[in-house]
Amino acid sequence: MVHTERYELIFQMSGAADDVVSVRLTDRLGAGGFPVYEDESGIVRAEISDRGEVRMLASGGHQAPGAPLLARPLGEDTPGTP
Repeated sequence: MVHTERYELIFQMSGAADDVVSVRLTDRLGAGGFPVYEDESGIVRAEISDRGEVRMLASGGHQAPGAPLLARPLGEDTPGTP
């Protein structure tokens, strides 16, 4: 199965602009059997289903990751993306 290589995870911040984090496909699968994506630092990790459902994954102790408002797939031709 071919998976989307990159997503933007969009988190809604109270009283501020939305926070956007870009994540890339890894070689791991999450508990639901879907691919795990992570940002460049490896701190933000998420399992994203083929229907765009997102499960945030803790990358260290004492984390309580918030759920993103949206997971937006990024194509290779998306302007402004590395």
